[in-house]
Amino acid sequence: MSDQPFAPDQQEYLKGFLSGVEARRAALGLPLAPVSSGSADPSDLQRLAQDRIVAGGGKLVAEEEAKRRKHPLDRFDEISTVAAEGKFPKGTDVFLTKFHGLFYVAPAQNSFMCRLRIPGGILHSWQMRGLADLADAHAGGYADITTRANLQLREIPAGSTPEIITGLTDLGLTARGSGADNVRNITGSPTAGIDRQELIDTRPHARAIHHFILNHRELYGLPRKFNIAFDGGGTIAVLEDTNDIAFTAVQVADGFGVPPGVYYRLGLGGITGHRDFARFTGVIVRPEDTTKVSNAVLRVFIAHGDRTDRARARLKYLLDIWGFAKFLEAVEGELGEQLLRIEDGAILSRPAQVKHGHTGVHPQKQSGLSYIGVVVPFARLGSDQMRGLAAITEQFGSGTLRLTVWQNLLISDVPDAKLPDALAAIFALGLETQASHIRGGLIACTGNAGCKFAASNTKSHAAEIADWLEARIAVDQPINIHLTGCHHSCAQHYIADIGLLGAKVEVGEDLVEGYDLHVGGGAGAEQKIGRLIRERIPVADLLPMLLALLAAWQERRADPAETFQDFTARFSDEALAAICARELTDA
Repeated sequence: MSDQPFAPDQQEYLKGFLSGVEARRAALGLPLAPVSSGSADPSDLQRLAQDRIVAGGGKLVAEEEAKRRKHPLDRFDEISTVAAEGKFPKGTDVFLTKFHGLFYVAPAQNSFMCRLRIPGGILHSWQMRGLADLADAHAGGYADITTRANLQLREIPAGSTPEIITGLTDLGLTARGSGADNVRNITGSPTAGIDRQELIDTRPHARAIHHFILNHRELYGLPRKFNIAFDGGGTIAVLEDTNDIAFTAVQVADGFGVPPGVYYRLGLGGITGHRDFARFTGVIVRPEDTTKVSNAVLRVFIAHGDRTDRARARLKYLLDIWGFAKFLEAVEGELGEQLLRIEDGAILSRPAQVKHGHTGVHPQKQSGLSYIGVVVPFARLGSDQMRGLAAITEQFGSGTLRLTVWQNLLISDVPDAKLPDALAAIFALGLETQASHIRGGLIACTGNAGCKFAASNTKSHAAEIADWLEARIAVDQPINIHLTGCHHSCAQHYIADIGLLGAKVEVGEDLVEGYDLHVGGGAGAEQKIGRLIRERIPVADLLPMLLALLAAWQERRADPAETFQDFTARFSDEALAAICARELTDA
């Protein structure tokens, strides 16, 4: 037998043969082999998955074919060439360019948007200052805070993409893999390390996975996007149960077969835009094992996720087909060890989170220090505000800023004696630290002012809703109102007390902007998918409907502590729709 290496055509034949064997094993219900290819070429993991689909008679979607022709991360030269010509990408190149964090958002804007990666949402003051300079020189002079505790630069001209990519690298930041079929920004508790009630500091675990992904090229070959989040048990909700992997810190009691202490519960399959939360698997993970468990989950997903139908390519759908037992068996095969399983009774109760706890001044667990939740109107910071916040955290804090999934930020480590001066400096920037119960939980996606998918101008309408309601009613409990422009649900309308999904509405012969109205959603301890009670409501009619719902809640509660979610749960969809209709008639 020759000891010469296989020729390329022989290697391709063997890949196809082995993929066919795996497809046949899956069809017969036999145990799956570990998915790691062991190849020196890390892109083989994606290619083997694609081969398996083809060998089983499936047809790859256009995006998979594009990734198959050339790895999207190998396109910097092409991006630079197109930029030098002052052109924007076309066809599937629009999709492939997202692997570098660059989104061509026409026709909403004839420009790029660049989304960053900021693990745990924490960045240094000098990075924020550098981003302000970058926004002024090569973008629109502002940054938007996202619902993944991240930043986006917008209005980037065709010729500026190389400067954006290299400028981020100069700042110790990156946009690599922040779009398309990749693991998105890793989120974690915004008060990690400073929260009086937290069970664990999530910062090292979010950071570890962030860098692991950046240094493992094979993890850029997913069937669709993927979200990972850590909740350390702190005051502010992270909405980890809306993620594909949800790590929720828990305290495990003694006497249940594992050493007592703090672990992460493993939840899988969250995608609330498809009406599903991450479900607890019965598995707990040692904090030091979160990266290797995430890696195993990702590799199984890469190997077996759907690459023939983009609408069903998320992890949820693989779990729906396989079931959790089979999926976890495959994860254990990849790990080469058993996962830790625990019964629900072993897990102690967690401290409650504070709704709208992301605003205002709060004491830290470090004596004499506090953090300040800064309210960012509709998630947009001008470059001067970015520089101003950087200076404030250097002068009064520890030189870091903490972004939250609630589209605002925290300034931490402020000595209590310096709080008045810090607050005055924040106010001087045109920013606030307190918000009404209506405005404190008001979330809006980019909307049709900057996204081609959105049906409505969500940010403008959010401002209109807040101003209109606040002039007419003062509710006495926090309430979350989320506006999202399209079915992608970037603002997660299904988990809001009031969720608004953008829609085009026929009014006479005109087509105007409006929303579908959902109520009763929530996450964490309030976990529930909102109910659709009215469809295609023009914005002008929506305002009195919202007022009617809030007024009915305040006036007809079972008791003063009844939440809006509990109030709406007592009524049928028809009854809630009738409340809206009466107010509209009166108006």
